[in-house]
Amino acid sequence: MFQTGVLIVFYGLLAQIMAQFGGLPVPLDQALPLTVNPPLPLSPTGLAGSLTNALSNGLLSGGLLGILENLPLLDILKPGGGTSGGLLGGLLGKVTSVIPGLNIIDIKVTDPQLLELGLVQSPDGHRLYVTIPLGINLQVNTPLVGANLLRLAVKLNITAEILAVRDKQGRIHLVLGDCTHSPGSLHISLLDGLGPLPIQGLLDSLTGILNKVLPELVQGKVCPLVNEVLSGLDVTLAHDIANMLIHGLQFVIKV
Repeated sequence: MFQTGVLIVFYGLLAQIMAQFGGLPVPLDQALPLTVNPPLPLSPTGLAGSLTNALSNGLLSGGLLGILENLPLLDILKPGGGTSGGLLGGLLGKVTSVIPGLNIIDIKVTDPQLLELGLVQSPDGHRLYVTIPLGINLQVNTPLVGANLLRLAVKLNITAEILAVRDKQGRIHLVLGDCTHSPGSLHISLLDGLGPLPIQGLLDSLTGILNKVLPELVQGKVCPLVNEVLSGLDVTLAHDIANMLIHGLQFVIKV
């Protein structure tokens, strides 16, 4: 009688378990899940790294280097091209005093570069700031064959703000906020120059005008591309990041 009672209790418990899990017994070595919540996104380091990699690859595949190489510097810096007096008008007097008859200065952009992107999250966790460091060389030529006046190295940072918004249907997605050049990030240095010319005077004049026009010129060309890359991010990556930003969760590691 005792054994029969034990068997009745055992089979009763087994029946309840099988009913609960659709009639399928659970293997003894498989632990049951405690929750049914969806899996968490990538780790903070992985999520931030995936974003910077995606943005960097998107900028390059979107033609960033070609955009930099084809900056219309000469057109903008000519007299009447958007600056007071223009670059040519300001420099020509200094150059012609040394080389009579010189009446053209050509500026060519070479060696465009995209350096490593930086990523910072706002203190409230709802915004991201992506630093996009760019580098180009400027070659200032005379109409004389093989005569270079100056070669300059230029570094400039563009900072793009990324926000998460929720549309009328309740879906969240990433959008580009402010996108501008970082104040004080423009650096111009002399790579080499033609010895007999008044290099310092030319460099000072050129640097002064480039400081006024180059940051806004680069910003106007690069920021629309950043917006395109952002809108074309992988759906899962964009959703995970937007979800973190909407809830103000920190996922960018502070360094």
